[in-house]
Amino acid sequence: MKRHAERPVLITDAATSQEDQLHSRQIRYVSMMAVRTGCLVLGAILISARPPLLPLWLILCGLGMVLLPWMAVLIANDRPPKTKAERAADAAAREDTRRALTRPVPEPDHITIDVEVVDEARGRTG
Repeated sequence: MKRHAERPVLITDAATSQEDQLHSRQIRYVSMMAVRTGCLVLGAILISARPPLLPLWLILCGLGMVLLPWMAVLIANDRPPKTKAERAADAAAREDTRRALTRPVPEPDHITIDVEVVDEARGRTG
């Protein structure tokens, strides 16, 4: 028989659907790639305008173009952080597993007698 939770689960406590999570990750990825494209365009404009400290600006644009794809992939593949309830449930499950593994093994209620051992003890064979 299943035990039910003491309190009913509210729809507002439900996790975000997989489709919504995927959509938000796609939006983050595309926005980071747009910033990367902006770094490329800004670098081209800076080269033609020749502002002061041009090498510094070009290094910053280059770092943005190199690091943003790496960060975008990491962020897009990451799941949303766990809620307090999910963390508490994980901790309770780990504690239950630890208790189950460290529980002492009970002694058997019956005694097993091996006939061959008894016969050898009496000096009989066979």
